[in-house]
Amino acid sequence: MADRPDQGNGKGNAGMPLWGHLPASSAAALLRDLPIIVAALALFYGLLALTHYWTQPVNTQPPLHLTPGALPLYALFSLARILTAYLISLVFAIVYGQIAAHNATAERILIPLLDTLQSIPVLSFLPPVMAAMVALFPTRQFGVELGSILLIFTGQVWNMAFSVYSSTKNIPHELVEAARVFRLNWWQRFTQLEMPCAAIGLVWNSMMSVAGGWFFLMACEAFVLGNSVRLPGLGSYLQTAADNADMRSIVWGLSTMIAVIVLMDQLLWRPIIAWAEKFKFEQVEAAQTPRSPILTLLRRSRVLAVIRHTAVEPARERVDLYFAKRQAAASAPHPPGAARRWMGRSAAAAALLVILYAVARMGIMLSALSPPEVREIFLGAGATFLRVLLALTLAGLWTIPVGVYIGLRPRLAALAQPMAQVAASVPATAVFPIVLLALIRVGGGLGVGSIVLMLLGTQWYILFNVIAGASAIPTDLKEVCSIFHMSRFERWRRLLLPAIFPYLITGFVTASGGAWNASIVAEYSTIQHKTYSTTGLGAIISRATASGNVAVLLGATVVMAALVVTVNRLFWRRMYGLASTRFKLET
Repeated sequence: MADRPDQGNGKGNAGMPLWGHLPASSAAALLRDLPIIVAALALFYGLLALTHYWTQPVNTQPPLHLTPGALPLYALFSLARILTAYLISLVFAIVYGQIAAHNATAERILIPLLDTLQSIPVLSFLPPVMAAMVALFPTRQFGVELGSILLIFTGQVWNMAFSVYSSTKNIPHELVEAARVFRLNWWQRFTQLEMPCAAIGLVWNSMMSVAGGWFFLMACEAFVLGNSVRLPGLGSYLQTAADNADMRSIVWGLSTMIAVIVLMDQLLWRPIIAWAEKFKFEQVEAAQTPRSPILTLLRRSRVLAVIRHTAVEPARERVDLYFAKRQAAASAPHPPGAARRWMGRSAAAAALLVILYAVARMGIMLSALSPPEVREIFLGAGATFLRVLLALTLAGLWTIPVGVYIGLRPRLAALAQPMAQVAASVPATAVFPIVLLALIRVGGGLGVGSIVLMLLGTQWYILFNVIAGASAIPTDLKEVCSIFHMSRFERWRRLLLPAIFPYLITGFVTASGGAWNASIVAEYSTIQHKTYSTTGLGAIISRATASGNVAVLLGATVVMAALVVTVNRLFWRRMYGLASTRFKLET
């Protein structure tokens, strides 16, 4: 006879345990959940500590200590800034990429604007942004923290937005038709089709964004406002150690940064990569798949299963029901909203007036440029364009074969990924003085050194996107190549290059923007109290910033933006169109 339900033994109405299908051994379950509980408590404590720090008065910041015992707290501050900026970047990238992919009118504006924004030198705005945030929150530490997060955000978000846009545009046609046949509302289409198709590319671009964010983090934390360092963290620690020529502290700081990056890889990125593997578009199960002990622990957790069944799934059902009702209401006939149209037209007119005013002011300032200054700007634009082109070519020559080799081998990717993240996270400006001094000794100079610095700062965008593209190749297509005994050349021509092409375009576009951004420090550098410069738009912007020549600074920035938009319209936009038609994965 079956057991009768017992209302006092923690069972449900049907006599089933509250834990459902989960293991019956309470001791084993408790041991399995103990690390998760400890991690949750540590996270909660860290959030409380950060909240207390960010809300304290700005002028009570203690002096920076170079003792190794202070590094855990500084690492916590740096990690909080970079992860907060990443979460903001993730939301922005998804919204921006979705709008650009679904609205043809917005696409013609948003994609060139995105390419332009990522090429504008972020570090040029470091002092005014920090000063503005402190002015908004003059009595709290939150102001300068918000300024640093904003600048890190502007260094992280662009390639993620490009990835979402490209993945959404390249969804297989039969899946789009299936979503239309089943009449999925926009929320179901977003959660069940578009985000799964964008998951792999977005994960790898997220890793690249966080890795590149360390560069801007170091610059923000090393920034000094007044007579005290306002942002204690790994960047300010390393900067203070370098100013004091304290090699022991430099080694401690770099070791801590590398340890944080490796821990993030194992605790965050590896589980996410293994989780995103289920979104690969294939019909045959892969022989090797990425694995993560952390993800296995989370999947077997009794606590998380209870939270999922009692809170997450009911909330998801309510959200699905809400958007289903919204779609039903939107499809019903209703009179057009005159007030809504009036508000939209008023907002568009106001935006147009602001743009026209800004253009008029820019025209007045640009009219102050002399003919020699105009010639110098255009000559510098040509020189920087050639350096960017050469840097992208050199980056592609090694990142494409290496990225494909790594992406096709999950076990190798598990080893190479943290090393690539560490290499991408080390700020290129920290390595550049050594490279420049070596080139000067052998006779290379800054003309060659600027290309090296661009390469150091942009090659990782291509590498991470190629790895993502290669890892997303369906297993059945790889097995077809083996069955037909294709040569290596035929495999590259018929499978590998077409499969990674959409990811490769995203990598090159973001790398191009990074190269233009890097030209600011690549073409104009001060080492050992001596200034080195070469012909280029970046050098012109750096000199104009240093001398306060606003007209030249504005003229060079406008020319850079115009050049980037022109290249985008004439070349990259066509490549995106080719990727979304000829090289889309269809069945």
